[in-house]
Amino acid sequence: MKHIKAILIKFVATFVILFIILDIIFGMSLANVFFISLVLSVASYLVGDIGILSRTNNTVATITDFGLALIVIWFLSAALSFTPRTPLFVTSLFSAAAMTLFEIFFHKYVSSDTFEHESDNFLNINPNYQTEVSGEITPEIEKNNENK
Repeated sequence: MKHIKAILIKFVATFVILFIILDIIFGMSLANVFFISLVLSVASYLVGDIGILSRTNNTVATITDFGLALIVIWFLSAALSFTPRTPLFVTSLFSAAAMTLFEIFFHKYVSSDTFEHESDNFLNINPNYQTEVSGEITPEIEKNNENK
């Protein structure tokens, strides 16, 4: 249930951000914004949040989400024959940057609420099998030479 709530929050925020940027500023149709938001939300949640954030940290997941958002928005905008007044790459870059700002805060929510302690058990480290460390770094050669 926590994952459904998180993906719905992500979809609504993605749709609002992309609606403001792609529809209001650049003139994309509402249906295309909805489709891009849906694809980007699902792909970003599966790859960025479940796949990467649960195993690494917020910075790595945010960089990955930026790249994924740039590629998805750029590819789908081109596939949907969207021709803005500015170059398509600049439009996609601007949209991906805005999505990245949202992702920074969303990752904090997801890691604290959805993945409570899943990342702690990722490596399955058993403390009984850790390496023992001694206090001696080098052997005391001088004591051994005196005894001879």
